[in-house]
Amino acid sequence: MKIAYIAAGAAGMYCGSCLHDNTLASALIDKGHDVALIPTYTPMKTDERDVSLEPVFYGAVNVYLQQKFPLFKRSPRFLDRLLDRPGLLRWVSRFAGSTDASLLGALTLSVLQGEDGHQQKELHRLLEFVETFKPDLVQITNAMFLGIGGAIRQQLDVPVVCGLTGEDLYLEELTDGYRREVHREILAHADQIDGFIATSRYYASEMTRLLQVPSERIQVVPLGIHLDDFELAEETENDLDTVTIGYLARLCPEKGLHLLCDAFDKIKREPGGERYKLKLAGYLSSRDKLYFEEQLSKLSPWIADGSVENLGEVDRAQKLAMLCNIDILSVPTTYREPKGLFVLEAWAASTPVVQPDHGAFTELIENSGGGLLVQPNSSEALAETIRELGDNQFQRVELGKQGRRAVEQIYNAEAMARRTVAVYEHVLSCSKEGAIHA
Repeated sequence: MKIAYIAAGAAGMYCGSCLHDNTLASALIDKGHDVALIPTYTPMKTDERDVSLEPVFYGAVNVYLQQKFPLFKRSPRFLDRLLDRPGLLRWVSRFAGSTDASLLGALTLSVLQGEDGHQQKELHRLLEFVETFKPDLVQITNAMFLGIGGAIRQQLDVPVVCGLTGEDLYLEELTDGYRREVHREILAHADQIDGFIATSRYYASEMTRLLQVPSERIQVVPLGIHLDDFELAEETENDLDTVTIGYLARLCPEKGLHLLCDAFDKIKREPGGERYKLKLAGYLSSRDKLYFEEQLSKLSPWIADGSVENLGEVDRAQKLAMLCNIDILSVPTTYREPKGLFVLEAWAASTPVVQPDHGAFTELIENSGGGLLVQPNSSEALAETIRELGDNQFQRVELGKQGRRAVEQIYNAEAMARRTVAVYEHVLSCSKEGAIHA
């Protein structure tokens, strides 16, 4: 099968959606499919083998200039190519973290409008490339690309599948006026798409309401990760007298870092708290630097005594080393997470998790038994549960084993690719029969 997969680069940070798209594309390639992973906005950043193409479509600089200045809608292609250079886009992406998503409403709306948006030139270039590739099917990474997907479906007469990965969260960050307009545009294009793929039952239910489509149009394909270079945690020589808690995500409020810091401070002040340590790892944007400094100030006594370690943004080798040398992972998001890739990565290292009882976490832990669920947005409940698990080594080992078993059997890249191909084949079959809505 020939698949054109249109993904979105996430500026200079490791992003769960980017990692998922690249892992899925590489797993499809490993199964013998011909996949063109097409980056948009910026080059993709992944900690595995990067299978994306080098040309970037809808380059961030060109998209912005075409939005702001009508002259750039007619700029010559040689200038566009200069502005689409990967090196320049990577350099510009360093400043993306300071951009408030609420200011991006006009650009989001314009891209969704496809042929009627300011980026018509970018759409035509992408259509030309996809047509040249001659795919059997096209996947777009999320619902913010529905205008592009609709244009592909209409002009190239090829089935289009849309991934669903967190659109509701992005919409909430837009200002009220643009949120309503963007949502209307999404609804206008949803019926042009042949099928949707969500990463969890929870998110399929959420997006059924948001997209206003029948539930049978959204198929669930659980996330999967490559396991080849993970080592089992029990093979490492952890200090049995120490319980190390790990945090692996963006260092920002929505990931709940403040809740974990408050919980850790509470644990350290209780009898036996001297046994506990904390390792933090993740991308820090300029927008969140003050927030992060506030969290570190809470932990200053424990930083001083060596109980807290900030690893910063980690590459794959550093990430795996961290996951294999912690006893518990917790990323207590304040929002309802639709994916939870870091949970699977912890399980691949046989590390149990403590997560809020909402979003995809509920079904992940219920399906696997690889951790414990806690009341959301409560540092007290989080501290109590982490302490309960931290003081029970046997339970930690058993939960870690169950998590590892879950990724081996359910949440691995090969299984994700196999389930995705089944959805693609169903969509293609319906398309041949003349039924657009698979």
